[in-house]
Amino acid sequence: MLRRVANHLYWTARYLERAEWRARLVDVNYHLLVESPPEPSGAWGAMLAITGDREDFDSRYATDDEASVLGYYTFDEKNLSSIRSCIEFARENCRALRHRISSELWLEINTLYLDAQRWTPAGLEATGVYGFFSDLRERFYRIAGVIQTTISRDVGYDFLAIGRSLECAENISRLLDVKYHVLLPTLEDVGSPLDLSQWAALLRSASALEAYRRAYGNMIRADKVVEILLFDGSFPRAARFCVDRLGSALGRVESGAMHSNGSNRVPAAHALGVRLRAGAAPTVIESGLHEYLLGIQEDCARIGEEVSAEYLKFE
Repeated sequence: MLRRVANHLYWTARYLERAEWRARLVDVNYHLLVESPPEPSGAWGAMLAITGDREDFDSRYATDDEASVLGYYTFDEKNLSSIRSCIEFARENCRALRHRISSELWLEINTLYLDAQRWTPAGLEATGVYGFFSDLRERFYRIAGVIQTTISRDVGYDFLAIGRSLECAENISRLLDVKYHVLLPTLEDVGSPLDLSQWAALLRSASALEAYRRAYGNMIRADKVVEILLFDGSFPRAARFCVDRLGSALGRVESGAMHSNGSNRVPAAHALGVRLRAGAAPTVIESGLHEYLLGIQEDCARIGEEVSAEYLKFE
């Protein structure tokens, strides 16, 4: 496969996952505030820490209130990771792949792009946050379903899987880091309704609440949330599952590469997979969950650099 084509497939998947992630995060944070009177201090600002956008946001917005943060993550064209920007980047990558992807996938992504160009704060207010993001969530589900049912399981599909899995693993680590490190309650608040609602909101943002209840029951505990989102090998949005899937896709790409000598050309992915398979929530919480999650984010950045250097760069 041409590196140019692989690059477009990889970034299409990453931008789609990033856009969906932003939509999930905004939607769940909104519901958390509705369900939590009075409003938790810094609840909207905490999202900026999750995504690492605090500095960029502060350079253009005076306060991190609801309207400003919603606008920043949904419409802001200067924010290269806003939902609208990510959809636009995904569509531009897909436009160069018309000969490689299904017409159904192009139709879904192009229609979403055209609709996103008409988004306005007034339109969001008229529709309501709940209605707007519920519809958007369904659009992303549709795109994921089209990818699953219309794309051949060849090397192109593997690059889609690599991009999506890498983006998801990093996003999960950021979400956990902010809840545990930034929103960590005082000792008297541990186990309070607010604390539990925040952990439940975290699970909902990863579509993991039902999976958690099937595995651990209705009582929400921080260590069990960490366990299912970091180390579960069967839940699709867990970091371990994503890195295992990424490793499998990389293995197929490597086995089909010309002049392959069987060596591991993305060692950071192998190393992270080993760490996650050997990890357990009580151990990492005791030794320092924040530092562990920062390590995952650094490993994901390193994986992206190695994948780019080995397979995606072209003249």
